[in-house]
Amino acid sequence: MTRARLHRRLIGTALCVALMVGCAPVGPDFVSPNSPIVKQWIEVNSPTAGQSGLTSRSAPVVKWWETFNDPTLNKLIAEAYAQNLDLQVAGARVLQARAQLGIAFGELYPQSQAIGGSIERRQISENLGPISDINRIIPLDTEFSTSQVGFDAQWELDVWGQQRRGVQAARSNLALQVANYDDALVTLTGDVAALYVNIRALQESLTVARENIRLQQESAELTELRFNNGVTTELDVQESTALLNNTKALVPELESDLQQTKNALAVLLGTTPSRMTNLLGNSGRIPSARSNVAVGVPAELLRRRPDVRAAELAAATQSAQVGIAMADLYPQFILSGSIGLQASGGRDLFSSASTTGLANAGVVWNVLNYGRIKNNVRAQDAAYQALIANYQNTVLTAYSEVESAMVAYAQSRKQVGFYEKSVAASRKAADIAVDQYRDGIADYSRILNTQTALLSSQANLIEARQQVSSNLVAVYKGLGGGWQIRQNQEFLPQTVLAEMAYRTDWGDLLQETPTRASLN
Repeated sequence: MTRARLHRRLIGTALCVALMVGCAPVGPDFVSPNSPIVKQWIEVNSPTAGQSGLTSRSAPVVKWWETFNDPTLNKLIAEAYAQNLDLQVAGARVLQARAQLGIAFGELYPQSQAIGGSIERRQISENLGPISDINRIIPLDTEFSTSQVGFDAQWELDVWGQQRRGVQAARSNLALQVANYDDALVTLTGDVAALYVNIRALQESLTVARENIRLQQESAELTELRFNNGVTTELDVQESTALLNNTKALVPELESDLQQTKNALAVLLGTTPSRMTNLLGNSGRIPSARSNVAVGVPAELLRRRPDVRAAELAAATQSAQVGIAMADLYPQFILSGSIGLQASGGRDLFSSASTTGLANAGVVWNVLNYGRIKNNVRAQDAAYQALIANYQNTVLTAYSEVESAMVAYAQSRKQVGFYEKSVAASRKAADIAVDQYRDGIADYSRILNTQTALLSSQANLIEARQQVSSNLVAVYKGLGGGWQIRQNQEFLPQTVLAEMAYRTDWGDLLQETPTRASLN
């Protein structure tokens, strides 16, 4: 066969392939699952909505932590975004999914392609003797060589759309990994803010405990003085001592909780606990946000929350897997061919007479599979149905989380008002009790009760203020805010991208391809 005839046959076969590949892929085309629809938030539209501080008239802010007007919190969020290692794990999976999408695209083309060459020299036994025919004896060459070079390819035709479904699955998986990254970022910003609020609350609790220790120390000294002067009994001294030491015992526990919370925050920041004192200082106040909080409308929630998008994309990825499994029910059409040069010895290898080629079309159909292929389709379909239910459950959970955070935020705001009045009254009562005890009008039990009530009221107020801020963080986290800060940014820090680009050729899958000099 001449080279021209071989080329014409290969071109003709390729045209037939193009017509066959045009068939629609088997399996279901993904349609977004039905989900419950909520028209309005319960708390925003309640009769006491004006007191809740929540409004649906505008969309939630993206950088919601800035509404607390706390520079330290802003700095912590920025550092966590830049250094958190769990976030880097999610970012690396995005890059992995990008590469896997490239692999899936490659399956649309000949799956096996190879250029090869060889040269062979062989010697056979001289004792085999000559080869004879009717008229003459042909002496046998005991030493000869052959050489060849060629290109081989094999292509499983995508008649039933198996490879195209693979591309769909890989594309959905890439979007899924991006959504998972966004969800990790939402969780990260919310957790950093919540831990920061807790740290400030513990610092305030320590300040209050030390103030009460000072107040109770003065009362204890007063009982000692009155006892030494014979004005009162030892009972007052012992009661004041017990109260003082009970309050002092609060400090070690608060300091332990504070350090443990700092350690947890250090992990989120991707740093060591030793840096936390410099970042946070030794004292601070619980951050409070603006009075009116924009929460938008429920319809926006499904677009904003990354975990909802991730649940939908997981179902889309599995939908394509159903089609991939169904394609195995049908015959596979395989086209293979080779073209090259072959000659005895190397002298004539590149002459026109050395051309060799092969074109082959075949069919493979796995018919005796004992129901394994059908059961695999059923298994993939069941997994798809499970992910549909998971998506619907994720939507319901999202609505529930937001509603719960809203009602908790609104009610904790009310608590703050009550406890503020309680603290003011308790402080005044404690001062009156001390004055009356000093003047001999009241016994020490009045001081004991009022100072105990003051400490309890102050602790309750701190906890209520902490709950207001923590519940507001939960509202913003439930609304899915914060992930937008990664837009127009790569999914890994530039230093990490530089290391990866130096280690491996990532081509255009990374924004930059730094040289080794940039790593030093």
